[in-house]
Amino acid sequence: VVLRPGSGSRQQDPQGGADGLALASDPVGTLNFLAMVENLQGDSGRGYYLEILIGTPPQALNILVDTGSSNFAVAGVPDPDVTSYFNTELSSTYKSQGIDVTVKYSQGSWTGVLGTDVITIPKGIDGSYTINIATILESENFFLPGVKWHGILGLAYDALAKPSSSVETFFDSLVRQAKIPNIFSLQMCGAGLPVSGSGTNGGSLVLGGIEPSLYKGDIWYTPVKEEWYYQVEILKLEVGGQNLELDCREYNADKAIVDSGTTLLRLPQKVFSAVVQAIAHTSLIQEFSSGFWTGSQLACWDRTERPWSLFPKLSIYLRDENSSRSFRISILPQLYIQPILGIGENLQCYRFGISSSTNALVIGATVMEGFYVIFDRAQRRVGFAVSPCAEVDGSPVSEIEGPFTTADVASNCVSSVSFHEPVLWIASYALMSLCGIILLVLIILLLIPPRCQHRYTDNDVVNDESSLVRHRWK
Repeated sequence: VVLRPGSGSRQQDPQGGADGLALASDPVGTLNFLAMVENLQGDSGRGYYLEILIGTPPQALNILVDTGSSNFAVAGVPDPDVTSYFNTELSSTYKSQGIDVTVKYSQGSWTGVLGTDVITIPKGIDGSYTINIATILESENFFLPGVKWHGILGLAYDALAKPSSSVETFFDSLVRQAKIPNIFSLQMCGAGLPVSGSGTNGGSLVLGGIEPSLYKGDIWYTPVKEEWYYQVEILKLEVGGQNLELDCREYNADKAIVDSGTTLLRLPQKVFSAVVQAIAHTSLIQEFSSGFWTGSQLACWDRTERPWSLFPKLSIYLRDENSSRSFRISILPQLYIQPILGIGENLQCYRFGISSSTNALVIGATVMEGFYVIFDRAQRRVGFAVSPCAEVDGSPVSEIEGPFTTADVASNCVSSVSFHEPVLWIASYALMSLCGIILLVLIILLLIPPRCQHRYTDNDVVNDESSLVRHRWK
């Protein structure tokens, strides 16, 4: 443990004017967004979860809200780290599809069986709906000690659904059956609170629209670059108002996504190193243990002190829907210097809420707790607005400003060739080489007299279907 002494222009929403309310009303009058306010509990360290009733008679389970995956899955057998599970034998409406499914995340994995059952959401939209559901039979590092949720609600696109994109996602089922608008919005209220505390921080998942009481000012939208994760385009980063001066493609290597199921702000290694260097240079702390930046050590101050004044704010520039403009979302240190542990009566310890990543820039809970985030699937865009609950000691800890010109950045910061995993580059070259070899062999066979030609048997067939999987999971 490291011990330290004290020491714009407004954008109009084209759908509904400046207040962005057009999608916040349902033509059939069945949606009550206020009923969905504060329907989440949790914290940024262990995730935010929603209560869902599954089966007949209903079994109540807490389900983690995850915009970075696409399967709806719940514990299907007892597990030492979960307090409840879905017992399919007790539900008269459960139907097994008999299809095995495995999902891997950046940490943890599970294996289960696909089925269907009816669900209702006590603080969601009215009615019961039939949903694809995976019952988790085995898992590894997925359910963790102390978590208060019993399953996961994947809200990304069907391209990420396992075992294939033909599995209709939870939200797609709601849109089709309840005839709600294809949009949801998310507010997580944990700014300045312990990241693994009581697990009772509030939050809201609004299904089918936008609730005006959950944001201040205007909503700024950035296009979804590709519909698998909620992939967006990052143009640049600033620390304490100073541009990192990196090639904008570095910020999108090999993707930039908005993911409520990831705890931290994760940055590609080169970007992470630049951010740490800039924060260390800009902060008022001259000497700081490297273990704090890598997440292996905590930094502790006297409880009467607030270390946030020692650190700079961090700004992320996103491309606007008008590609010649951008806007920036900024988080103050209260969001990325996170209280995590108290020692005795005098010390409060903090962790660094940013980490490195090998394959993505991930806008996780560290950033999302500062904003009301709108996932407008109908218009293929993600919106950000300042959240009223993103305050510490009565002061806002997040900002949105714009518009800014994009004349100083490339017209496209995302690779036009969408190879989302490095292994696919290798696979592509291997396949091209294989095609070349096959073509050469065919030419030779055409030139060889017929009597010498080989008759192929079933044993000669190469089953290579798994090598062309394009979308890898988290």
